[in-house]
Amino acid sequence: MKQKKQATLGIALIPVIFLVGLLIVSLKYFGADPHIPLFISAMFAAVYAMQVLNFSWKELEEGIVDTIKMSMGAIIILMVIGMVIGTWIQAGVVPAMIYYGLKVLSPSIFLVATLLICSIVSLATGSSWTTAGTVGIALMGVGMGLGIPAPMVGGAIISGGYFGDKMSPLSDTTNLAPAMAGADLFDHIRHMLYTTGPSYLVSIVLFGILGMRYAGGNLDQASIDTMLSGLSANFNITPVLLLLPLIVIGIVVMKTPAIPGLFGGAILGGVFGMVFQGVSLGDAVGALHYGFSIDTGVEALNSLLNRGGMDSMMWTISLILCAMIFGGVMEKTGMLQAIAGGILKIAKSTGSLVVATIVTAILMNMGAGDQYLAIVIPGRMFKDAYDERGLAPKNLSRVLEDSATLTSPLIPWNTCGAFMIGTLGLAPWTYVPFCFLNLLNPLVSIFYGYTGITMHKVEGFEEKAA
Repeated sequence: MKQKKQATLGIALIPVIFLVGLLIVSLKYFGADPHIPLFISAMFAAVYAMQVLNFSWKELEEGIVDTIKMSMGAIIILMVIGMVIGTWIQAGVVPAMIYYGLKVLSPSIFLVATLLICSIVSLATGSSWTTAGTVGIALMGVGMGLGIPAPMVGGAIISGGYFGDKMSPLSDTTNLAPAMAGADLFDHIRHMLYTTGPSYLVSIVLFGILGMRYAGGNLDQASIDTMLSGLSANFNITPVLLLLPLIVIGIVVMKTPAIPGLFGGAILGGVFGMVFQGVSLGDAVGALHYGFSIDTGVEALNSLLNRGGMDSMMWTISLILCAMIFGGVMEKTGMLQAIAGGILKIAKSTGSLVVATIVTAILMNMGAGDQYLAIVIPGRMFKDAYDERGLAPKNLSRVLEDSATLTSPLIPWNTCGAFMIGTLGLAPWTYVPFCFLNLLNPLVSIFYGYTGITMHKVEGFEEKAA
């Protein structure tokens, strides 16, 4: 067997350039989904690694399988969220949330209210996915009824969802980032307030400005009345149905693991459907698998309510698997680490070190397709560099979350981006300009890096250096 070669930055960039080029051509000029370009790029990277770096296919396959294992929890959650959507629509839970939302919310405050509601739910549950899969899908329906474009609503949901995903002590990423950096969990959370707070306040203002554009005369009351009539004609709408999302949120807050907690919510959805809508047990099981289907006589409602089920998530799951195959090859061969190492060489100041960390995390989100790898790899790569500068570990953990956690839903083939697109029914990229928190937070972090604001030093470091 030939001796393996170490991947250099130049070698590592070839598969990435191939991937980006193929995605641009396929998506822009052929209107293709990203699955096949990702898979072709993964095979290109594998053959390239075998020929240039002397890896065997068996070794690459092991790397692919190991990386896919990392995403299996996310894949199972995706399937369960599909079940939740199917039974909650069938049970009238989502229709009830839309019905009362249309009655209470006005276009001028809707986007701000969406941001705040999703922030509260995600902070309580620690999960942007749970937030999007429960209140998020209902808010998409309310936004449709109020005439607000879906990408704007999606941006507000994602901004609110990732506020809690980043700041909640119940969140997996909030625990993973300080673990990689060697920081204390609650020191990490307090330190993130410096970057998240300003970003969040600006996001509220921006969503408020957008909402004002849809106030007053733009409200199509006739369309709202048509949707309300269609909902009340096809479902038994009662406030009792709103207990189900509260129960599920409570289950998650009590630290029940996400998969059994959400699956319990899906089963309760079936029970609610049988009790309040008179569906049969067979119909409830069908909604778990194939989703819900109905002709309400209102086209807008049909497009919103005919969805859900485990099957509905297979497009998204296959996208994640394709991304994981590419990421597995890149991780196993050391090409991801080579890219990170190349970036580290140009970090000459604290500001450039922060930029290097953020850029690396974004590239990991794009190249590996998974936010956990985007936290773990830069965390390993840059820990010593932060230590050498006397920067407290909570600086690195904060930057990891400012970048890896918050940019993950912006990339369609990342597990988080694929989930948000599939769950909320969004078109790739269209919602990105409206994810204000996700876009602003890395910029605030870079500003602090160059100005030194809140870049806390290890106690006594300057004295030792002197």
